[in-house]
Amino acid sequence: MNELLSDHERKYIARRIAATIRSFTEISPVTIVTGARQVGKSTLLRHEFPDYAYLNLDDFAVLERARVDPAALWKGTERLVIDEAQKAPRLFEAIKLEVDQSNRRKRFLLSGSTDLLLMKGITESLAGRAFYVEMLPMTYGEIVGSLEPTLFRRLWQEDFTMAEGSVEAVPPLPLLLRGFLPPLVFTRGRQEALAWLEGYERTYLERDLRQLSQVDSLVDFRHVMRSLALRAGSTLNQADIAKDTGTSPATAHRYLKLLEVSNIALRVPAYATGRHQRIVKAPKMYIVDPALAVYLAGYLDGESLARSREVGGFFETLVHLHLRALCRLMTPRAQIYHWRTTAGHEVDFILEHGRRLLAVEAKLNEKPTVHDARHLIRFVEEHPECLLGVLLHAGSAMTWLHSRVIAVPWHLIDR
Repeated sequence: MNELLSDHERKYIARRIAATIRSFTEISPVTIVTGARQVGKSTLLRHEFPDYAYLNLDDFAVLERARVDPAALWKGTERLVIDEAQKAPRLFEAIKLEVDQSNRRKRFLLSGSTDLLLMKGITESLAGRAFYVEMLPMTYGEIVGSLEPTLFRRLWQEDFTMAEGSVEAVPPLPLLLRGFLPPLVFTRGRQEALAWLEGYERTYLERDLRQLSQVDSLVDFRHVMRSLALRAGSTLNQADIAKDTGTSPATAHRYLKLLEVSNIALRVPAYATGRHQRIVKAPKMYIVDPALAVYLAGYLDGESLARSREVGGFFETLVHLHLRALCRLMTPRAQIYHWRTTAGHEVDFILEHGRRLLAVEAKLNEKPTVHDARHLIRFVEEHPECLLGVLLHAGSAMTWLHSRVIAVPWHLIDR
């Protein structure tokens, strides 16, 4: 991805989610931004909210103040960013009291690499007082400076039309190796990216994870992470993961939950309606960034990745990241599901916004056919509320495969 950003351009890149965060701060006293470590939370908050005082609980002295007397942190300021806020659980009860006593004049922006929505005590403390934002790695559109995802917005229109044609293809394999975590975007070459990923995994295991929970064996935890990465695009079967990693089902379940709480793994539930269909109800779970998934799975170079049987699942991970980020921009945010019947019919992603649906399939080929879209066609024909089926592929063609199914290059969804 070095061709996307030259040396003089390696600076703060505007993030689309910033507008959502800003709108929440205007109506809510507390806005909470969660996301995996290194997705760019701190950078965004410091650049987009310069009028807020900034504190980081990674600083031990600040953390001690938060533990001893949380209210001392906001003395003399009306606007405050508190980074890594999950490290001081008492903080949330103190913020609740401050908000209630100050008639909601103060504004708090809290961020954390733990999914605070999954921490029961925190959600109870700030119920009715906080808005939550999930922050993800960058997207291709953000990296190349496209802040308005025009095609994605148009797909939700009842009268959507598209002229057939072609655009320049963007090969996904180099992006699967480099990924979309901001520090990876700026790395020089494969060796530097691998060194960064190795350090990221070690930091996560040795610091973040131990702060969340007691892990009996880091070796077993690594095996569970690798097993999950290798199952990209598959429905989650915890019993199989336990068997493959030599852990107990209870341990595998606990480790997967820790990956989810720390935003390393993201869950996609099954889509089910009242129709008389036999649906596979198991969720899918994706590693947050495709390059991290590829690294954890043990593929260190482009040649081995291209030959791997999992490469299609890694491409699906890339598409999931972009769709999830785009769904978060909608008001209210669109929900993302997958659909699979016991008869073997499946669609990678079902996006739901109100009573409207989009069905999206990821195919790592350059010349998709009607056969590739057969499950999309079945879904749109069985679900009249589905506006369109969209097949995202690795080629250059923009074409209609069916009166309600289009095929477009994957990167156009984010442009």
